[in-house]
This record gives sequence, structure tokens and C-alpha cells, in this order.
Amino acid sequence: MQYLHTMIRVSNLDDTLHFFCDLLGMVEISRKDSEKGRFTLVFLAAAEDEARAREDRAPMIELTHNWDPEEYTGGRNFGHLAYRVDDIYGLCQHLRDNGVTINRPPRDGHMAFIRSPDGISIELLQKGESLPPLEPWASMENTGTW
Repeated sequence: MQYLHTMIRVSNLDDTLHFFCDLLGMVEISRKDSEKGRFTLVFLAAAEDEARAREDRAPMIELTHNWDPEEYTGGRNFGHLAYRVDDIYGLCQHLRDNGVTINRPPRDGHMAFIRSPDGISIELLQKGESLPPLEPWASMENTGTW
């Protein structure tokens, strides 16, 4: 398992970038705008981690800016932890066998979400290419929220 990023939702992207980049010295590694999803993702790394982050080898902060205004309360601005895993199906089965609810099953062979005992959302991402669809995951419904 490899730690990837921590996601936080932000209400004002410019103010947040000023804080993290101008004041704390972090570096923007990548940015993606999604017209369909109406959001912008910006990945930041600490200055000393920049080279490693550009090689996809250092943990980053993911800033998620939803274009439609939303007031973030109750910790909703903290999104999730993300980890890259060698075998998403095997890990999800192991977790399920040990009583962990798979909130968003890896239907696509690429991504799943679970929650810690304290309700912290954790994203699991398949290392490399997505695995071929496999039952029971391919037809499994979402459970709860993530």
C-alpha cells in the first residue's frame, strides 16, 4: 500500500492557493477542471517533495473546489485519505471478511471507498491499470456514504 494524498474541499480556490503556495511554500503539481462534474482539483506538494511528487512518489494535498457554492460544516471540508494498492479486489475481500463495509465497491476494478472505525473516508486505488470487472464487485451497490 502506498499513501497518495489527503483531500480537502475549499470554498475559495484563490485564497487557498495563496495560503498553501505563497505563505507555506507548497508547489502546484497538477490541476484538472471538470466541466461535467463542476469542480477543479489541484494537487500540491511540499517544496522539498516536488520532484518526487511529479514522479508520483510523494504524498500530496488534493484541493477540491466545487464550483457551486456550498457551506462546509461538520468536517465535510475534509474529504478522504487515499492509498494505492497492489490488488484492490484482494484487499476489499480481506476487509469485507473482517467486517469492514465496502461503501463504494471496486466495480470498475480501479477505485473503492471504505470508512475507518471513526468514520474517516478512505479511497483505495488500484496500482497500474484497472483490473477487469469481477463479481461480486461488478454488480455490488454502494452502501452508505463515503
